[in-house]
Amino acid sequence: MSTEERVVIVGASLAGASAAEALRTEGWTGGIVLIGSESELPYERPPLSKDVLLGKKETESAQLHDQQWYDDNNIELRLGTTVTAIDTAAKTVTAGDEQLSYDKLLIATGSRVRKLDVSGGDLPGIHYLRTASESQALTDAYASKPRVVVVGAGWIGLEAASAARERGSEVTVVEPQSTALAQVMGETVGAIYADLHRQHGVDLRFGTGVDGFEGTDKVTGVRTSTGDVIPADLVVVGVGVQPNTELAEAAGIKVASREDGSGIVTGPNLQTSAADVFAAGDVVRWDHPLLGHSVRVEHWSNAKDSGKTAAKAILGQDASHDAIPYFFTDQYDLGMEYAGDVPRGTSNHVVLRGDPASGAYLAFWLADDNHVLAGMHVNTWGAIDGVQDLIRSGRTVDPDRLADDSVDLAEV
Repeated sequence: MSTEERVVIVGASLAGASAAEALRTEGWTGGIVLIGSESELPYERPPLSKDVLLGKKETESAQLHDQQWYDDNNIELRLGTTVTAIDTAAKTVTAGDEQLSYDKLLIATGSRVRKLDVSGGDLPGIHYLRTASESQALTDAYASKPRVVVVGAGWIGLEAASAARERGSEVTVVEPQSTALAQVMGETVGAIYADLHRQHGVDLRFGTGVDGFEGTDKVTGVRTSTGDVIPADLVVVGVGVQPNTELAEAAGIKVASREDGSGIVTGPNLQTSAADVFAAGDVVRWDHPLLGHSVRVEHWSNAKDSGKTAAKAILGQDASHDAIPYFFTDQYDLGMEYAGDVPRGTSNHVVLRGDPASGAYLAFWLADDNHVLAGMHVNTWGAIDGVQDLIRSGRTVDPDRLADDSVDLAEV
């Protein structure tokens, strides 16, 4: 690429901003235009459901850089601007009333929350947690210690419940699955997280769906599938996200079906089916060169790492996105890091290393041939590198030695 060429990044997200930064770090001196529909400077999402929600920090603390940094690095920020079309033949994007040409394009449009389509779903007092403004609104609402009902016992739901309890609210969690985190952690580990929340006074209603919300000018209750109405001053809905693939799909770029896991389809170098168009962050489903199957990851580390990989690929470097999927959570006095990927429907079994009752342990998900698909630690800091080494090695392990915390992980 020449210095007269321009890279356009659609999505002023963590992935998009990380790509812009990596382009400059890798020596690119041409134009960079970073377009985002939100008015805030690019930011990281993890603080929004952790320190910000706890009232410990302001949303501005999640920003990646201040405006001066973008000015100093000659990155043109177009905030509060929505891209409505991509023309891969003409190599343009439509942003507002303008058509903007590109030489290379990165789609980093992220994902959006899934909404509950039930009666009363638009009542004031019902919150979703995805953006900085949504985090600030929920943080402010928590200050009055309302009665909180959380819909969904996934990661966002549990972090929202934890923050509400720590700030003094009465909290009920409603979840149609049989335990917390059932789809991502399975029954064994999910039950451990459920016990953690019970110990902190959360009322857990498993096997229970939501039929609607009660109230007139404001939500006053949650009507459940069991016929109960749970009183609520505030509701937090955390029922997952969906990738923003519509722009790519309308442009004729290959997108996976929902049955195939959704996302813009790419190879390991994150190039899409369209020439000179790449994808990064929540929106991309790529062929993982190490795991041997395609994955789409909705967590902070993937947004950051895939943005860097995409930047290298845009510059024509030999780039391959082989980072092990990783995420973390903080709830009450529990700190956890997780690495790996267990495809839904994959046969696996869980091995615990240490006693969960002690508050510090590890868990591993093993395939039928006993190679490690994923692992996590709880309050066992420094262990995640060993977990990732096991995953990368692809070797089979002895489950009994893996469960024995006197045996070094490198020797299981």
